[in-house]
Amino acid sequence: MPERPNTPTIIDNGQGSTDMWINMGPQHPATHGVFRMELALDGELIVDATSHIGYLHRGSERLFENEIYSQIITLFDRLDYVSNFNNELVLVMAVEKLMSLEVPDRAEYIRVILCELNRIASHLVFIGTFALDMGALTPSLYTFRDREKILALFEATSGARMMHNYFRVGGIKQDVIDDFPQRVESLLGELERGIDEADQILSRGEVFVERTRGIAVIDGETALDWGLTGACLRASGVAYDVRVDEPYSVYDRLDFAVPIGTAGDTWDRYYLRVLEARQSIIIIRQALQQMEPGPIQTKVRAIARPPKGEVYVHAENPRGDFAVYLVSEGGESPYRLKVRPPSFCNLMALRDLLIGHYVADAVVILGSLDIVLGEVDR
Repeated sequence: MPERPNTPTIIDNGQGSTDMWINMGPQHPATHGVFRMELALDGELIVDATSHIGYLHRGSERLFENEIYSQIITLFDRLDYVSNFNNELVLVMAVEKLMSLEVPDRAEYIRVILCELNRIASHLVFIGTFALDMGALTPSLYTFRDREKILALFEATSGARMMHNYFRVGGIKQDVIDDFPQRVESLLGELERGIDEADQILSRGEVFVERTRGIAVIDGETALDWGLTGACLRASGVAYDVRVDEPYSVYDRLDFAVPIGTAGDTWDRYYLRVLEARQSIIIIRQALQQMEPGPIQTKVRAIARPPKGEVYVHAENPRGDFAVYLVSEGGESPYRLKVRPPSFCNLMALRDLLIGHYVADAVVILGSLDIVLGEVDR
């Protein structure tokens, strides 16, 4: 294969035909953010691909070093801006582990409920936008309708629809509203119906299945080699979920299943998220039943000052294994706070997944990875 030129052009591939390098993005409605792919095409077949990231880079990890821990929570909200509560949780767990803090049970259950609702909201965004990638509009109307209901509950709880700044080192900012259990239970029933509706409309449609079954297959061993986690890994038959393999918070008290795929193709990566949304509903119902009145915050300084040391903490984000490596020198700000982002790692396999498929499949394959560029670029 000839060396890639600096600008899109037609080049002789040495095999009696020509390859064309074309740009997809960074200003493209189906790249799920400011993301650019360069595709080498032989006709409509992808023979090579190059990914370009960094358009959304804002130096988050450097910013962490100049903020106190309570301020960093707001920055974690903006990493994966579809999984805000899940991001906040990992940060506060890291500081709590370094400070050897015990979080009250009520705060832990509230955290789990909000994180699982956030997982459902994230998967609803994925289902709707994935359908749009293939020209199906109706499923997005159902999924975004139900996501709005979740965001309304988030706003009633934290005061913000997305950038919540609600979790705190040692607990949560404030207790939930009085009718929180009733509102959540009512919402779960609506979410169940909405997920079923989107599933029935989309998942087994002839065109949808034709464009996803057997497309961009990746086996379990290769997925592990690339560092895939979350639904992208489990779709390839690898049963790894941080909530089960290394339980945190109160997940070890909850009974739920981890959906596993068999084919490792685009359809499996899609449908696992549908199944995971249903399992999140099961988790939330159990957490509501087990949650009891009590304190929501352990006694700790308003401005946390972890002792000197280092710690690695991870959790199951809607996109996979989200982790932080925290190094403290004993001050009010971290010496170093490194993020292990699941979208960034999952994106590494994109070139291998694209090669051998048609350019029309590129958008679908990228969509199946469910990346968020705020977390990729940081």
